[in-house]
Amino acid sequence: MKHYNVVAAVVCHDGKYLCMQKGKTKFEYTSYKWEFPGGKIEPGETPQQALARELMEEMEYLVEVGEELVTVNHEYPDFSITMTAFLCTPKGDANGFKRREHADSKWCSADELKGLNWAAADIDVVEGIL
Repeated sequence: MKHYNVVAAVVCHDGKYLCMQKGKTKFEYTSYKWEFPGGKIEPGETPQQALARELMEEMEYLVEVGEELVTVNHEYPDFSITMTAFLCTPKGDANGFKRREHADSKWCSADELKGLNWAAADIDVVEGIL
């Protein structure tokens, strides 16, 4: 089974968290699920560098990567991940991002996070916030 080391941005602004909805993926169990944005760590990158790069590539979004929030190990049916989530703050306009790879986005309070249909690995990140 393939294993990936990935990072996720828990972007916080005015007491709300940026949640991104995936579009259709090759796996039904990840399609249209909500997630915190991020991606794979490339060789030679620190997790923080990977996170900044991924958000620029996927969203043209500049963030300040802050402290580590939680690390999650999760096995999906076809692959496994180790995901490190970092608290982040937007640099500039909090809504100044583009949805290049996501179907939807919303800012949610901590209480509202529980109502979204999260990708399985991201549930542990939500619990780390609450």
